[in-house]
Amino acid sequence: MKPAAFDYVRAEHLDEVLDGLAREGGDARVIAGGQSLMPMLNMRLARPKTLIDIMRLPELARIERKGGNIVVGAGVRQAALLAWPELGKVLPLAAQALPWTGHVQTRSRGTVCGSIAHADPSAELPLVFCALGGEVHLRSRKRQRRVPASDFFAGMMVTTRADDELIEAVSFPASRHACAFREVARRHGDFAIVACAAVATDKGVRLAVGGVADMPVAREFPRLESSALEDALNVFAYELDARDDVHASARYRRDLVRMIGADLVREVLS
Repeated sequence: MKPAAFDYVRAEHLDEVLDGLAREGGDARVIAGGQSLMPMLNMRLARPKTLIDIMRLPELARIERKGGNIVVGAGVRQAALLAWPELGKVLPLAAQALPWTGHVQTRSRGTVCGSIAHADPSAELPLVFCALGGEVHLRSRKRQRRVPASDFFAGMMVTTRADDELIEAVSFPASRHACAFREVARRHGDFAIVACAAVATDKGVRLAVGGVADMPVAREFPRLESSALEDALNVFAYELDARDDVHASARYRRDLVRMIGADLVREVLS
């Protein structure tokens, strides 16, 4: 299929983007890498009246260290973050997950913020964002605000971003603790059947799971002995409300959450 007709605006200034979103609201969509949006346009799952291209805005293509956070602009491609020399030192969880994010070709076009904005529950970057407790930097003509990961995802490919808001950047806390990532997919580069990310905390561990619920879900666990950990992960696996689909059964997904989750928790706490 081909997309429905739309107006195309290649923004030269940030004000053009904010003005367009303020004027068009829900009838406008921002495009950066286009790896998620273009298929939706072609299948007519999205029918914007106006498409606003932000990839010529250098202020949105930066990776910066600000205080204890790594701020990734809306124009930063996944390949650029993966190639960033400091990534393994300050964001090792992202360094582990990014090679599983699509393929070389898609990472060279897709953006970090675009993946988080798309909010696919099986995608790796929303999972990392959730596990690390990052923030989305939203900006409109009227205001600027930051939304924590726990409040940003609202359901299957649904977020709390308002129609007139641009995701200007996302920020990740720089890593201070051990972390680990693992996923099971039909092929390397496919969306995950189940993906798990674990981050050690001062009190125990935060375990995030993607591919099971309608959005990535993180849960804090204290340090637990073997049997207590297995019981806690079993409860967590059932609370995710897995469903059968063409890729895997709900039972298989629960088994993966229990097994991978236990391995990662032990790994980061060892």
